[in-house]
Amino acid sequence: MGSDEESLPKPDSSLSEERLSQLRAFFNPLAIEPHDWDLINLAFTHSSHAFEQVLPQDNERLEFLGDAVIGLLVSLHLFSQREGLSEGDLSKLKAQLVSRNVLGRLALDMGIGEVMLLGRGEEQTGGRKRLSLLGSALEALVGAIYLDQGLSTARSLIAPTLLHEHDTITQHEAYQDYKSQLQEAVQRLHGTVPRYETLEASGPDHDKTFRVAVKIQGVTWGIGTGRRVKSAENRAARAALERIEVGSGGSGGSAS
Repeated sequence: MGSDEESLPKPDSSLSEERLSQLRAFFNPLAIEPHDWDLINLAFTHSSHAFEQVLPQDNERLEFLGDAVIGLLVSLHLFSQREGLSEGDLSKLKAQLVSRNVLGRLALDMGIGEVMLLGRGEEQTGGRKRLSLLGSALEALVGAIYLDQGLSTARSLIAPTLLHEHDTITQHEAYQDYKSQLQEAVQRLHGTVPRYETLEASGPDHDKTFRVAVKIQGVTWGIGTGRRVKSAENRAARAALERIEVGSGGSGGSAS
């Protein structure tokens, strides 16, 4: 399987009319008409749901395949669009684009969380908005589309965002992994790693705002705020990176 010529529609499906309607509504804006709806449904079947319902399969094998397909599509796109970049620079850009954070945010924007089949625990703990879960689901979906209709259709699924908008993605704060960048810089410059300290957590339990400092060798280099600790840490890391770039040191620097 995997080529456009080999894709054949499957007339039968084990899905209910309600589930089919939900999946069709998801695909309508994408201008994609899957052949094998059972395969598509499997892409949205989280392991927690499969365990609770005693199903024989979940979406993890499709996730494995989709990861490779996305990697290939991104590599082909960057190879053709970024002729001046070295192998190392291409690898770094690819790693950023295929990161679970980026894929998760794209999946969230696509509404994948709304059609996921989750176990009760995942549902109750916010699985429909968890970026790691959604990124894995997007990989599984790409794997399913590849098997169902081939590489060109799989490409059309991610082309409007991950491929065509890759410059925007790599520059947008929400998609950046500043913590990893800072750790790499600090290890290179100082032979140590940055440390993060939560300075404040304000607001009600359901809507807290966190204020975090990042320290290098005991000195505060950046402060960031966010609705999640990780977001605040990422913004603090961005502030620290900006100070490193201009060659200044000492405490201060904030990002909100």
